[in-house]
Amino acid sequence: MDINQIQELIRLVSKAKLAEFILKEGDFKLIIRNQPGPESAVTATPVVIPAAPPLVAMAPAAAPPPAQPEAQAPPPSPDSEANLLTIKSPMIGTFYRSPGPDKAPFVKVGDRVDTGATVCIIEAMKLFNEIESDVKGKIVKVLVEDASPVEYDQPLFLVDPA
Repeated sequence: MDINQIQELIRLVSKAKLAEFILKEGDFKLIIRNQPGPESAVTATPVVIPAAPPLVAMAPAAAPPPAQPEAQAPPPSPDSEANLLTIKSPMIGTFYRSPGPDKAPFVKVGDRVDTGATVCIIEAMKLFNEIESDVKGKIVKVLVEDASPVEYDQPLFLVDPA
């Protein structure tokens, strides 16, 4: 891993406001931590770990089952879609609409959200990150299926600010 890749990871971790990010590749281990304070300082600590004997494979953790599809509101007309706001993914990971497999989704189509309200969870490297709305309005459309992978800056929800 070169310095440019490390700097890019630091930038992404800082922007996503993660408390800690750990990357392991063979004997290379990178830990990036956000320091709490008036200006969030980010530190990166590359560590070379000695080769370890192979670990016994463990069964993968059970993923939450996909939620039942809900009745979606009819898609807005192209004219009205121009005034809709988008809530985007701040990171790469797996999108979950609810806090657990047997729990209700954080938001549904038709729900009103305020700035700072939790709208979903994105799992990244075994960490579950609550994603908060940066807009205020009514959820018009959920753009991502539950338990599906999402990319950085991918639209997740359409919100009508009216």
